[in-house]
Amino acid sequence: MKKLNIIRKQPNSKMCFVCGLKNDFGLKSSFFELESEELLAIFQPAEEHQGYPGRLHGGLAATILDETIGRSIMISTSDTIWGVTVEFSMRLKKPVPMDGEIRVVARTLKENKRFFEGSGKILLPDGGIAVQATGRYLKVDIDKIADFDFEEQQWGVVNMENDPESVMI
Repeated sequence: MKKLNIIRKQPNSKMCFVCGLKNDFGLKSSFFELESEELLAIFQPAEEHQGYPGRLHGGLAATILDETIGRSIMISTSDTIWGVTVEFSMRLKKPVPMDGEIRVVARTLKENKRFFEGSGKILLPDGGIAVQATGRYLKVDIDKIADFDFEEQQWGVVNMENDPESVMI
């Protein structure tokens, strides 16, 4: 594991399942851009997020990986260019425990004008890999995806007391 500085925090919204801070059923994830040009997602799973007892549901592992890889493009573009999933594949290597925060690291591997490809992994507390994923995404401005009202959706960076300045991954 190595220590990496956080360069910038990415925005959250109100009701997104992954980053919505007011979605009672969601993950309430925070996203941090790292000096390594990777994106780190951190969330604390709730009891409702389990599949087997004490283990993160596999569908939610896919969800957080897809979102983190899809957001990795914001590092090189802007907060209004989002990745729309075209292809996604993951490999479950080990169960993801629910007894602490979950960390996901993703990066954009290659991109052109319209598409990008990325990879991600869910890390275990010891730095091992629980789940790996790859995906291909279409770059789309949010204005072309949905009628997105930034103010109504409360899209913005929400700094929290426990936001880290650096991380060990």
